Amino acid sequence: MTLLPLPALTDNYIWLLHDEQHAIVVDPAEAAPVLDTLRARRLTLRAILVTHHHTDHVGGVPELRDATGAAVYGPASEEMPEPITRVSEGDAVELLGLRFEVLDVPGHTAGHIAWYCAEATALGAPSPLLFCGDTLFSGGCGRIFEGTPAQMLASLDKLNRLPAATRVCCAHEYTLSNLRFARAVEPANEALRQYSLDCEALRARGEPTLPSTLARERAINPFFRSRQPDVAQAVARTAGHALTGMQPAEVETFAALRQWKNEFR
Repeated sequence: MTLLPLPALTDNYIWLLHDEQHAIVVDPAEAAPVLDTLRARRLTLRAILVTHHHTDHVGGVPELRDATGAAVYGPASEEMPEPITRVSEGDAVELLGLRFEVLDVPGHTAGHIAWYCAEATALGAPSPLLFCGDTLFSGGCGRIFEGTPAQMLASLDKLNRLPAATRVCCAHEYTLSNLRFARAVEPANEALRQYSLDCEALRARGEPTLPSTLARERAINPFFRSRQPDVAQAVARTAGHALTGMQPAEVETFAALRQWKNEFR
């Protein structure tokens, strides 16, 4: 299997997975990059997987479906370009000889899902795939538009329970800006400092920083680390007040961390 991040729009990635004959794509923001790759590699598109309803994730779906006849699978409770097979947690789809499980991860949007493939390998070793849309980014997480901080924290916790070797296939190249914020939160985190240097080098060469891994995100992502004492203390200092106790402390800390990121420049 070959995994390709196809740049689209300003900073999107459309993920394409293929076996030299057939392909699937995830969150096609636009059709042209996918159609160009299919032609160049002589691939047949079998399926389109969608994580949520935002235009920069579904914009290319109608054209791709019309051009290729590919089946489309997406979240059960969000407005989607029909026709589409609706899925939710507990469902799975068999594609290219692999099983793609659906995880409900509300927060960014109310019905956001992620696609998880436990059977994927890389270089002969187990290396599961996670297509997480705008829920988890390298060094960050999505804005909370339709859900709540409690939902987003629970969704990230769910993803964090997956195996450490899982490849995190986010939908945007936000890594450098996320890492600038992460360093403001945890300036003494040496793993974060080194990862920032590595990512800066990749971008200087015009290469993607993704996919990341869950092992890496556990070491450097403040939204995975919001329960760490150093992170919680940094959040409390920035918020300028003690926790109110109006909601569980871990949720209040996470909400304040997300607000800090919203306002960070």
